Amino acid sequence: MVTIRYFDLVLTFGDGGIHPVDGRLAAAEGVSRKLLHHLDAYADGTGALLYRLEGDRDAAIAAIQGEGLLDYDLTGPDADGGFHCYAHLELSDPDGTLLGLPYDHALIVETPIRFRADGSLRVRIVGQHSTLREALTAVPDDVRVTVEEVGHYTPGRKDARALLTERQREIFETAVDRGYYRIPRGITQTELADELELAPSTVDEHLRKAESTMLSSILEEYHQRGGE
Repeated sequence: MVTIRYFDLVLTFGDGGIHPVDGRLAAAEGVSRKLLHHLDAYADGTGALLYRLEGDRDAAIAAIQGEGLLDYDLTGPDADGGFHCYAHLELSDPDGTLLGLPYDHALIVETPIRFRADGSLRVRIVGQHSTLREALTAVPDDVRVTVEEVGHYTPGRKDARALLTERQREIFETAVDRGYYRIPRGITQTELADELELAPSTVDEHLRKAESTMLSSILEEYHQRGGE
């Protein structure tokens, strides 16, 4: 029987990012990449990225112009002041290889994918164990891959993080990344608030709500499964 697995990965990129367009966005002043809602490669040698960005829309438009961009569109702002950017891309190695890995190896990439504070991506990919391993060997040399977790994939299982608001998820995941929940703590709540440019009371409120939501979801699932 074939077992479906998931790999939780952190991808850290060189100067080029996922694609030259992504690299220019990463370097742009006044623009912050928050989420990738979609990424794909197509048989005609093109691809697409759909971002949620925050910051200066004009700076984002200026940044994406240039090598590798075929077309783009921006929508928003949304309720939190962010906006979305669709980019239709011309692909070439190594970016074509990276974006094409899910297609080439019949993998599922769970979205949205969140950019971490250092510009890396935490992503969950799903597929057969052998093809997941093959895909990892095909990652371009300038992309560092850290495998954080490997496990059996259960379709339909709730991801408690999906129940959080975008702001709660951003603050919670930044807290995890920075070691707030380690023993001893890797960062204080005040330091976390300074990094996020928020008041400590705001960070505390969002973390408490996120923790409550996630723990309630985990306990609900536990009881639904008979407390096994």
